[in-house]
Amino acid sequence: MNKKLIVISAVWCPSCLILKKHLKKLKDEYNLDYEVLDFDLDEEEVNKFDVGDKLPVVIYDNQRLIGEKTYEELVLFLKECGVI
Repeated sequence: MNKKLIVISAVWCPSCLILKKHLKKLKDEYNLDYEVLDFDLDEEEVNKFDVGDKLPVVIYDNQRLIGEKTYEELVLFLKECGVI
């Protein structure tokens, strides 16, 4: 299986806007590559991940980070997953 970092968010989600800022910083610092799915617009694809209704969700392999997190928590998660 091709491991890919997936981010599920929505434009109406305040926590998702915070995550977007963190991801931009990570992309600049670590050359991070990820795919963003919109909770509403990409509904068919999002349903494959069984995310429920709490956003944002960051998925790598079988590991998930759910809800609003600090930049440091996101970095720790990505390091533990071996993404960065």
